[in-house]
Parts: sequence; C-alpha cells; structure tokens
Amino acid sequence: MTTTISTASAATMFVLLEGPSDVAAVAAFMERDGLASPNVELVNLQGATNVGRVLGEIRQIRSDADVVGLCDAADTRAAEKALADDGLPVLDASDLPVYGFFVCEPDLEGELIRALGAERAKAAIEGAGLGSKFDALRTQAAWADEPLADQLRRFARAASGRKENAAAVLAAALGADEVPEPLAMLLDRIRYA
Repeated sequence: MTTTISTASAATMFVLLEGPSDVAAVAAFMERDGLASPNVELVNLQGATNVGRVLGEIRQIRSDADVVGLCDAADTRAAEKALADDGLPVLDASDLPVYGFFVCEPDLEGELIRALGAERAKAAIEGAGLGSKFDALRTQAAWADEPLADQLRRFARAASGRKENAAAVLAAALGADEVPEPLAMLLDRIRYA
C-alpha cells in the first residue's frame, strides 16, 4: 500500500508518522487535548523509509505546508536525509527537533511504557482486555526471564492490529503532565501552528 497525499486535503500541517501505532497514539493525545482540526493531517508513512517520498508529495501539493513528525531512534537517518533534500541544513539527528521532527528512544512504545512505568502499562494493557495475550507472551521461553518493561514493549510491537491498539491504550493511560518529551514537543508544534 502506498501513502498518497490527497490534493483535496484542507490541511496546512502534515504530521508524518512511521505507522498506524504512531497515528493512533498521536490521535489519542490530540483528541484528549482538543487539538483535532481539519488543518492538521496525520500521515501514516507505512515505514520510516517513505518519509522523503511523502514529503516530496506534500511539497508538490502544498509547498508552504508545515511538515512535522516523529521517528524512532533507529530511523533518524531517513528523516535527516528527507529534510536535507527539502533544503534544510540538517547535519545529524540533533538538528531534527529544530525542524519539527522528534525522536522516540528507542521507539514510540518504549517512550509510552517508560512514561507510565511498567506496572501501570501492564494494568492499562490488562484493562483493555489484552491480559491473556500478554500472559501468553510472558510464558514463552524467550521472554519469561526478561524485565516487565521489555516484555511489554515486545507485546506492544508484536502484531499489526495489536500494535495500534496498544499504542492508543498506553497513550490514553497517561496524564497530561506525563506525555513523553518527543510527543509533548510534537503536540506543542501542532497546538501553536
């Protein structure tokens, strides 16, 4: 499936997100904070390596659009290259926040679990009716002796539909003052755009 930006979009800001779990988490925060707007479009890149192509599509349709996003620590090079190709003086990942791209360490799920703490994250997963599936992962030999936070991160990243659901559940469990820094900075960019 190819990401395509619609020429009919009313958006003046495009938020580039690696996949559906990132979209679900950002949408949950935006809804909670009253930031939903037809002027802001959340874009599922369907993989970090598509950031350059999608940014190019946006520039063809709306050259003056504000483009921001999130990326995982392992995928900063794709964002750096896309922004440099867009004419911005990006030298390395430390430049990304200046241009509205924020880095999750090591990824979105890791940020959410760390912000909640492992026990609260586990309770949120169980509260969403996913406890038996999580327990099944915890009994697997490869994961039985791993720390709870690592088990949760693996669980939240394991399956496509579950990944999206888990991200939304974990995001919804956070208080307004607990939002991980990369997400808080992104939400500020959206709020003040």
